[in-house]
Amino acid sequence: MNAKSSQPLTIQNMFSKIAPRYDLANSVLSLGIHHLWKEKLVKVSAAKAGESVLDCATGTGDLAIRFKRKVGRTGKVMGIDFCSEMVALAPAKATAENLDVQFQRADVLRLPFSDKSFDIVSISFGIRNVADPLKGLNEMARVLKPGGRLVILEFGQIQNPVLGKLYQFYAQKVLPVLGGILTGQKKAYEYLENSSAQFPCRENFLNLMNETKSFSKTSYRSLSGGVAYIYEAIKI
Repeated sequence: MNAKSSQPLTIQNMFSKIAPRYDLANSVLSLGIHHLWKEKLVKVSAAKAGESVLDCATGTGDLAIRFKRKVGRTGKVMGIDFCSEMVALAPAKATAENLDVQFQRADVLRLPFSDKSFDIVSISFGIRNVADPLKGLNEMARVLKPGGRLVILEFGQIQNPVLGKLYQFYAQKVLPVLGGILTGQKKAYEYLENSSAQFPCRENFLNLMNETKSFSKTSYRSLSGGVAYIYEAIKI
């Protein structure tokens, strides 16, 4: 097995180790802001009662649960993740809120769903961990209904030089140490920071989305000065 083919297993193993304290680490390291970003993503998606939603790389189910609150009893939400240890924590969180959300282990590169199955497909802080992002985008487009919406929340690079330097110091020097203390997996948070710094954002990511030739329009908006971005697309 070469280095490229082993990468997904390495990432999967990394997430399995941090799963038990993943939610705590997210809240501490983002000062809780990631909750606001996810609420914004749901609002941007224009999800409404009765719609069907697929949340890819759902992790412990936070975003899927938010979507279920929005689409209500008549709506359907499925959350998938390639890490069993992560997604295993999600059902109990939904049950605690008396919400019927379906979860299963699945890979965004091989979605086990029929074409044109969902009104909305989402992925938050996961597309940069996909071994082949373009293939992942094509798969998400495949399961979207015509006119359906793809919404993506992902870290990026800050354009403001002053704010960028401050955030870079936090991300490179502070975040891995705190992440290591909270989860015992410092290297995992070094990887997460490096992947955020290197992953294409803004117009570069829109170009990648447009390579699928599956969307009538694509756009993005920055969050918190460019720490994160929401990308939107409409299925042709």
